[in-house]
Amino acid sequence: MSYYTIDRSNGITHLQLNRPDKMNALNQDSLRELKHHLQTIEDNQDLIVILSGAGKGFCAGGDLAMMQGTRDKQAYEEVMDDIEEIMMRLFLMKKLVISAVHGPAVGLGLSLALACDYVVAHKEASLSMNFIGVGLLPDGGGHFWLQERLGTQRAKLFAWDGKALSGEEALTEGLVDEVCETEVEERAENLAAYWSRRPLQAMIRSKRVYHGQSVQRLKHLMDQERLHQFELRHTEDHKEAVAAFMEKRSPVFKGE
Repeated sequence: MSYYTIDRSNGITHLQLNRPDKMNALNQDSLRELKHHLQTIEDNQDLIVILSGAGKGFCAGGDLAMMQGTRDKQAYEEVMDDIEEIMMRLFLMKKLVISAVHGPAVGLGLSLALACDYVVAHKEASLSMNFIGVGLLPDGGGHFWLQERLGTQRAKLFAWDGKALSGEEALTEGLVDEVCETEVEERAENLAAYWSRRPLQAMIRSKRVYHGQSVQRLKHLMDQERLHQFELRHTEDHKEAVAAFMEKRSPVFKGE
């Protein structure tokens, strides 16, 4: 079973998350497959990549079953290794990467979208870093991506609040680069076609200059996320959030 579809045309690789029945939520198998696809894409000759999601949304974040299955330290570390490698590959890839976001992009799914160089969102997309709703903190470099786009104070408040922004609201906040009213993948493809007629090597090398100076900060923040996330998974508030989700009720948090 494959969780992705890949198409290549005219110097552009289109990588689509294809688990629409689960809103493209990421589990251990799909993370490993994504890591493999990114390794392969790095080696091809295309200079532009489009990342999108099939079905009604971009990505609903980490699969609940995966979250429950990573209470064991070794399993947790393996998943975090995969997540961090994926994010670092997107950040350092010697190509330009566009994310095309429609419907929900939540938690780890939003981190994945923001790890790309340019984010196109449908005006009715829903973007949220709602780890707080399950008693956790952003991971997958979420602190880095939010800080880069919003600044530290607004990034903190966005993570703490957990609210969802529409595509238009996200553009106003600076969380995305462009909003469209038509098919978001079509807009991303048109942008990629335009970029392909530009001096791409100059654009890619500018990316490398900017991103190269930030590698250690991204790595440091992901190390910190990994440490704190594992501890938070064993808090009473997180256990209550999971129980409330399964029981279809609102959680009652106690700060424990």
